[in-house]
Amino acid sequence: MLHIKPVFSSLLRSKSGPILLLMQIILSVAIVANASFIIHERLSMMQRDSGILEKQVLTFNLYNFDPSIDETLQNKVDQRILRSIPHVEAATSTNMLPLSGSGWSSTLNLGPDPETAKSTPQLAMYLGTEHTIETLGLKLIEGRNFYPDEISDDVNSPDKLLIISKALADEVWPNDSAVGKNLWVGADEQVTIIGVVDKMQGAWVDSNDLEYSIIQNVDYAGRSYMLRVAPEYQARVQEAVIAALMKENPNRVIDDFRSIAEVKTNSYRDHELMVTVLSMMVVLLLLITSLGLTGMVMFNIQRRTKQIGTRRALGATKHDILSLFLTENYIICVVGGLLGGSLAVLLGQQLMKHYALPQLDLVYPVMTVIGMLLVTTVAVVLPARKAANISPAMATRSV
Repeated sequence: MLHIKPVFSSLLRSKSGPILLLMQIILSVAIVANASFIIHERLSMMQRDSGILEKQVLTFNLYNFDPSIDETLQNKVDQRILRSIPHVEAATSTNMLPLSGSGWSSTLNLGPDPETAKSTPQLAMYLGTEHTIETLGLKLIEGRNFYPDEISDDVNSPDKLLIISKALADEVWPNDSAVGKNLWVGADEQVTIIGVVDKMQGAWVDSNDLEYSIIQNVDYAGRSYMLRVAPEYQARVQEAVIAALMKENPNRVIDDFRSIAEVKTNSYRDHELMVTVLSMMVVLLLLITSLGLTGMVMFNIQRRTKQIGTRRALGATKHDILSLFLTENYIICVVGGLLGGSLAVLLGQQLMKHYALPQLDLVYPVMTVIGMLLVTTVAVVLPARKAANISPAMATRSV
């Protein structure tokens, strides 16, 4: 039976190699645990449900250059044209694109007195029509949609109605229905909530308020439009849109056709790059650690050939020799894992303080240590099996 004490004694006789490897494992555990946590956190962010049929919503920009154009009237004509194009299931004007990083945001008050009334969280403020919910593929879970005669052309219209996201409704009225409730813009302007959609994200993917959104009943004559089109028809529809709108009025430019899925990908590009870099770093650290351990074991085999041969001559089996090197590995890994786990927690606290990251979950240091044990076991087994095959006679002749 292999005892721990002789293994400790063997490690202490040659301190430099084990100490260097121990430091490497400590740093690897601390870095890999936090990197894995950040990777998981970023991937979770990128996979959040926006509530929108991202691949089916096609967007584009339209720029009018004719000063004689009545933009309000032209906006209505253009939307009628868009809805008549084959394969266009729904179309609407908009003042901002979901997940784009740019748009309108505001806060509203729960009472008419701005000095005393509680405010809502920062929310994304979409201007839309009775077609907006259908265009985006939102799920209306309470209340109703806008009626066509409720849509205004003026953002400052006194008859303001809202459809809000469930996240916003739950935040402001956690134990009550939001439908029929009123919010205020300043002391005089009152807005009424008529509906709630299950999910509707805003424009800023890094914001803690991403889930808080509203749609106001305004047909905004700006430059952005959204169409709901199946992905397989989008190229065909893009050509049809340009042809139909330019035929109606050639004094304009139509460009920047993108799906919301493409808009989302662009907004999360930095997060995707971070995930890629950190993943490569994790793999590299594990590889370097395993190579370092393999090198140390192979060096020990050459240095301790006589000792291994003597052990075999005294009756040690191949399994005993293999266990010797594995035990040395586990001692270094466990000690390094405990110290590295503690360092990982301290590093996580600093990242939380300076970069507004969530607190490191302890499962990540634990899983990193377990992973390190598995990786180093593989790294040790192959050279250790070579050591176990050393015969007493070979060891004697090599001295």
